[in-house]
Amino acid sequence: MSWQAYVDTNLVGSGKVTKAAILGQQGGVWATSAGYNITDVEQKAILAALSNPDSALASGLKLAGVKFLTVKADDRSIIGKQGPKGYTIVGTKQAVLVAEYDAPTQAQESTLIVEGLADYLIGLSY
Repeated sequence: MSWQAYVDTNLVGSGKVTKAAILGQQGGVWATSAGYNITDVEQKAILAALSNPDSALASGLKLAGVKFLTVKADDRSIIGKQGPKGYTIVGTKQAVLVAEYDAPTQAQESTLIVEGLADYLIGLSY
């Protein structure tokens, strides 16, 4: 399956994610939903937050120009919120899954989808 298919089918296709991207742990965008543009600066901040989750808790993250408050950050996931929207970021060995959701979807619903795909990719050594 292509990286784009993971975004289109597994993430956005779940109905629990409105926008998504797959980034490389070494940088770069591997796949993204239409119109979801995560800048180079935002990508670097995401990678830094995965290395140091406390930094995301302290300053939040900006995704595609929207500033989010980070409500949970640990070695597994980073979860944020901004009004009725939120995000889940999960790192694998080689990739970073970035997914946004919007109400009425709840953080737990979206996170379950993103972490499930991350577990699958980790099982494939990605």
